[in-house]
Amino acid sequence: MLRRKARRAQGDQHGDPLDADQERRVRAVLALGGVPQADLLDGVQQVRLRLLERAAGGQEAPRDVSAWAAVVASHLAMDWHRAKRRQERLGERLASLRQPDHASGEDSRLLSVAVARGLDELPDAQRQILVLRFYADLPVRGIAEELGIPEGTVKSRLHTAVRALRARLHEDEVV
Repeated sequence: MLRRKARRAQGDQHGDPLDADQERRVRAVLALGGVPQADLLDGVQQVRLRLLERAAGGQEAPRDVSAWAAVVASHLAMDWHRAKRRQERLGERLASLRQPDHASGEDSRLLSVAVARGLDELPDAQRQILVLRFYADLPVRGIAEELGIPEGTVKSRLHTAVRALRARLHEDEVV
């Protein structure tokens, strides 16, 4: 009986790090957090992955795996909402570009040239991050992981690059 409780608290040591009760709790937290039914399995897998990564990194198992998994699930639900809002904003921006009352073809070409010149004037590290964020649509975390630098550095370079590009566009009286 004690052995079963210990296994239940830490998951199956040789297989699934979450037992059935913990998985149900994670699903419930995700669902209550607004994650659609179709994405629940992915969320559960993310929790499993983080628990396995924690163990592979040499960290000891959380004292209360069930509580830890619920907290991770709640963070995943928040991340899901942020991504959804980001996609909605991107859709709105794309829709505004398609509106006929937007800039004429000539204005659009001038803006493209001015942006290209502004990008050329940026330091390589800033240009790289700006392109990855806005043209490749990578999240800050993804850029940090891919480049092997802290997220704060990505944010700082991105902020500086946007400010410099905006100033350049104002100087050229493009915007």
